[in-house]
Amino acid sequence: MNWIRHPRCEVVLGLLLAAIGTGQALGAGPALAAGVAPRPVSDCTATTGATLVVDFAYWGGPLLRACGSTPTTGFALLNQGGWHTSGTVHDGPGFVCRIGYAGFRHGTQYPTASQEACVNTPPASAYWTFWEAGPGRDTWTYSQAGALNYQPPPGSVSLWIFGGTTISGSSGSAKPAFSPGQVRGGTSALTAAAHASPPLVNARPLSASQPGGAGSDRSVLVTAVIVLALAGAGFAGAWRRRNSRAA
Repeated sequence: MNWIRHPRCEVVLGLLLAAIGTGQALGAGPALAAGVAPRPVSDCTATTGATLVVDFAYWGGPLLRACGSTPTTGFALLNQGGWHTSGTVHDGPGFVCRIGYAGFRHGTQYPTASQEACVNTPPASAYWTFWEAGPGRDTWTYSQAGALNYQPPPGSVSLWIFGGTTISGSSGSAKPAFSPGQVRGGTSALTAAAHASPPLVNARPLSASQPGGAGSDRSVLVTAVIVLALAGAGFAGAWRRRNSRAA
């Protein structure tokens, strides 16, 4: 009996390949982050490193500031040194739906699943907005290209704020109320905190595994295990029945 050509085998193989394909699409976060190296915040200055700032004020948290090496992308910068994101089922991991940091509230990603399912694209009134400022720039540019397509140069600042904006980013609750110069690497957190609300806190590089969520591969791996277990049980039963008839 040719098991590879058996209809049951073809179906199971198809399901398994689909699961693997889904895992490659949804679980691409860590792979996309390869190459960027987390750095102490002190390594980021007005001319070196890529500064990352994430505003958790929507949940009563601070502005967290981190640093990454260059060259990099906006997405990779947000998935290194203890930082981790989840995408949406509809858009994949490249659309940042949730952000977490291992050193903030045990790595909880925000918004939580009860606040946003991250199945479809979040509404324009409640999503993670992405802003960038190049070296020497003291004004923010609202990024419409997305974090995957942005390559922050040395001395730049990447900012993430949760809230709402217009299509152009010209207004809304997520429009920054502080300048890049107030949070750029090389600025003392104590000095910047006097000008920023919420306060600015340096986030040191941490080593932490990416938790599960929309865009992670945990559910895909579970699905693959279940498929293989059911396939094995079905094949074993078929083999026993075949041998019984032959006897």
